[in-house]
Amino acid sequence: MAIEYLHTMLRVKDLDAALAFWTMLGLVERRRSENEGGRFTLVFLCPPDQADGRADVELTYNWDGDDGLPSDSRHFGHLAYRVDDIYATCQALMDAGVTINRPPRDGHMAFVRSPDNQSVELLQKGDPKPKQEPWASMENTGHW
Repeated sequence: MAIEYLHTMLRVKDLDAALAFWTMLGLVERRRSENEGGRFTLVFLCPPDQADGRADVELTYNWDGDDGLPSDSRHFGHLAYRVDDIYATCQALMDAGVTINRPPRDGHMAFVRSPDNQSVELLQKGDPKPKQEPWASMENTGHW
């Protein structure tokens, strides 16, 4: 039996806020589908150099709301992305008001959460960066 990764689907409460977060991380919109009958929008995002669909995140927005969306999507696990500079990425996110739940104290790994409470792991490309402040002594915030 063969299996092929297609995408990860995330339900979102506010499509504009979700798109702002995911594009701030560097993803780009690859395609969008509006379904009038089903009253939902699907937006597929990917890293700019992976527009072939091999690393899609599908944001699903239900036009009439989604009371079934859990308050804590921890059961989902997380999405993971490799970044060129973990410190610069975390600083840009923090400057934009995103909480760094697990700071990159080790110069290698950090966790943040989307506006819909999905956990996102950020990993430093290549070797870990040398430890530096303020990251090295920054405490965790919330859970990740």
